Order: sequence, then C-alpha cells, then structure tokens
Amino acid sequence: MPARDEPGLRRRACLRYHAHMARLPYVDPASAAPEVRETFARLPVQLNVFRMMAHADTCFRPLLQLGTAILARQALAPMVRELVILLVGRRSPAPYEWTQHVPIARATGASEAQIAATEQGALDAECFDERTRAALRATAELLERPRLSDGTFAELERHFPAREIVELLLTVGYYMMIARLLESTAVDLDPPAGTAIVDAVR
Repeated sequence: MPARDEPGLRRRACLRYHAHMARLPYVDPASAAPEVRETFARLPVQLNVFRMMAHADTCFRPLLQLGTAILARQALAPMVRELVILLVGRRSPAPYEWTQHVPIARATGASEAQIAATEQGALDAECFDERTRAALRATAELLERPRLSDGTFAELERHFPAREIVELLLTVGYYMMIARLLESTAVDLDPPAGTAIVDAVR
C-alpha cells in the first residue's frame, strides 16, 4: 500500500496543535464522577485523549487498563509493538497517535531509519529484521481487512509464538479504535508526552 500524503498529514497535525478543534468538550477531571476522578489522579499526564475518552465513564478505566497491559505487560518485543502502533497511526491516519508514540518507539530502541521507513510505508526496508517485517506486513493487512491471509498468518507463525500473535492482533485493534476516537472527535494534539505513560505503568 503506498504511503499517505505526508505534507497533508503534517498540515493536519500543525492545525490540530495550534487550534482548538475538538468536536466535544473535554471532561474536567475535577467535576467528573468519582471513579473517573480517581483514575485521572493516577495518570502521570492528563492528555486530551484521556479527557475525551472519559466521557464514556464506565469504559474509561477498563480502556486504560487494556492500554496499560499492551504497553507494559506483553511478551511481544516493545520495539515491534511501537513500530506496529506507529504504522497504525500513520495509515489511519491519526497524527495524534503518531506524535505520541515516536518518542516511545525511540526509547524502545527503534532507529530513525526504522521510524522513517514506517512513515514512508517501506515495510520491506533493510533496517527491519524478518520478525519486524512480518509484524508490519500483518499490521498493514489488518488495516485493510479483518482477516489475515493464510500466507501472512503463516509468516507470523514462523516468527512469533501464539501468545505474541494474539498480542499483536490486540495491539493493532486497540490502536485502530483509539485512532477512530481521536479523529472522529477531533482531539487536539498534545505535545509529545515522551515515555511518561510507559514509565508510570512499568
């Protein structure tokens, strides 16, 4: 699949950063329901995505718990996970997701060449090993259709045990969902939070 129009993606990110465009008001933690307020109190940063997500107050904590499990409790290699998340953010496209996860990807050991190749859609680039290529190809396919082809699934099985295959599928699905929340509600772009969230849930 060819890369999306990068200038257009960056323009949208810049506009989102400099203008308040959200389609719904953000939840104010101070006046939120007690469980939501308690959940916010545990967060190292109160990002706009969380303040938007909190409208679904009974889903808020479970959603964050799943995100925490993906970021801190998977067997899937953190660098593979982050490159997969970046590809979801790039191709959705969801500039917010991309912006927040680039610093996390770097912290997991992803190189600038790997981040650039993911951004450009060069999923067979030499900077990726076979395992990472398999994960990225599967991610790209999942962004197009819900069922992986037999060939793509067999390639995953050559490189990953069953647990990590399911973790990969859940990671892609979770960040596709978040991308749709971000874009459909036009969440304003926060400055990158770096590894604050990941560090807090380790």
